[in-house]
Amino acid sequence: MKESIDGKALVYCEGAFNTPNGKTAHGLVRFTERYDIVGILDTKYEGQDAGEVLDGKRNGIPIFKDIEVARKSLEQLGNTPRTMVIGLAPDGGRLPFEAKATIKKALTYGWNVDSGLHDFLTNDKELTQLAETHQCTIRDVRKTPDRDKLHFFTGEIEKVDCLKLAVLGTDSALGKRTTAWIIVHGLRKVGLKAQMIGTGQTAWMQGAKYSMVMDSCINDFVSGEIEHAVVSAYKKEKPDVIVIEGQGSLMNPAYPGGFEILAAGRPDYVILQHAPKRVEYDGFPGYKLHSLNEQIHAIETISGKKVIAITVNHEMMATDTDIQEACKNIVLETKLPAFDVLAHGPEGLIQVIREILQ
Repeated sequence: MKESIDGKALVYCEGAFNTPNGKTAHGLVRFTERYDIVGILDTKYEGQDAGEVLDGKRNGIPIFKDIEVARKSLEQLGNTPRTMVIGLAPDGGRLPFEAKATIKKALTYGWNVDSGLHDFLTNDKELTQLAETHQCTIRDVRKTPDRDKLHFFTGEIEKVDCLKLAVLGTDSALGKRTTAWIIVHGLRKVGLKAQMIGTGQTAWMQGAKYSMVMDSCINDFVSGEIEHAVVSAYKKEKPDVIVIEGQGSLMNPAYPGGFEILAAGRPDYVILQHAPKRVEYDGFPGYKLHSLNEQIHAIETISGKKVIAITVNHEMMATDTDIQEACKNIVLETKLPAFDVLAHGPEGLIQVIREILQ
């Protein structure tokens, strides 16, 4: 087993795996340095391999129907988890009622529980009492630090003298974080020092060393926290490239995001994630998705920086031919290179970035 920051973990994703509401679990299945993922909970995919369900590639992470079955099976394999992670990312970040019973069982087993939802488990006296009784911990990743621990924007970002890239998106739940990690790993593979700046709870759960959780941060401090994360990564790591994870999209009606990243993170260039098959904003029928060129124009107008490439989310595409055709159409529409880094790897995009560095 690999070494990880917080050891073995089971991920709760009941009813949401392989859907947009399971994106936290998806990120952990694909990559995490914080945990060693030993299983997923979702009745729908019981008995299947999580990597195969998600990406068509087996990765040895089994899916269990419930926590009792998972505990018994994992104990027999010598893979008993230390932590159960809530892998749900539903609209509004609310904890489903039925999830509490599983959380209570995990605590009675003496397992820690990590949650990135807006419903803070540490506010539930029954759960905190169980944790105390069974000598385990509950962590609410989205819980905002006390104000005296938050940072206000200072302008120190101007001293960051390395290439800064922001991975923004045309919508929410689009794969921006996954693309950002793939870029970071691709840069490291060719010998460049790259650091990821996480801006959501899942990036933290994946082990992003320099992170903040943008959607739960007090508004006055969002820009300062982004700046602090970027400046800290630059000072401590001396990277060649810093990649900033985007949130939401500029024109999403429920999750407008990206402006603070442009204003405070001050990226040199933007990479824009897009799902060509989407017609409306995620979860909001009747709200038509703005065109790629409209979104590129908005980003470039606000930031004064160029979008240098489009990365593709291949949802609703059945074949590799569909993906290649979508990339070709994007190139014709935007005159920008287009890549599906999840399906085809990051090599082409890494070459674009290396040319900028020269």
